Amino acid sequence: MARVNDADNVKADSVNEDAVNEDPSRNRPEIVISPIGDEDAGEVLTVQRAAFVSEAAIYGSVDMPPLTQTLSELEAELRSESGLTARIDGRLVGAIRYVEKDGLLLIGRIAIAPDMQGEGIGRLLLESAEKASGADVAVLFTGSLSEANIRLYESCGYEEHERVPDGDGTAQVFLRKNLRAG
Repeated sequence: MARVNDADNVKADSVNEDAVNEDPSRNRPEIVISPIGDEDAGEVLTVQRAAFVSEAAIYGSVDMPPLTQTLSELEAELRSESGLTARIDGRLVGAIRYVEKDGLLLIGRIAIAPDMQGEGIGRLLLESAEKASGADVAVLFTGSLSEANIRLYESCGYEEHERVPDGDGTAQVFLRKNLRAG
């Protein structure tokens, strides 16, 4: 459940969908969602690289932009895009980057620290980006072998829109979600 802390931060209780029968009084870490800033670049790059190692294993290659991006490239990207971070007790545990253009919310990289994946942080970041946007439609993509990502996006209301073959037996899967009625 998200609640506004101040104009820039949203606090949320951690969501663990598998823990439905747990004692509700148990302490759950508070997730703080904030706008991404230049000062976050080093931590974002660290989480991004850690998060995408599992993707590299799925695809059998470390030659992918999230793993080869330099700090200076990321810093330049942060100056030209919007984004959000998720922190627990001050630790950056996730980030999402996006751009709004022509009524579209173009969602870029979502990266969640490996030890925090499956805890609802990606879903919370995605929902927060959608709520912050004035766009009518959100668009994102992932690789065809990234089944967990596809399941997450579909569970958040995204529908497959297009598959673009990469020429190696895999494809880029583009998903869309209507954000506004009409």
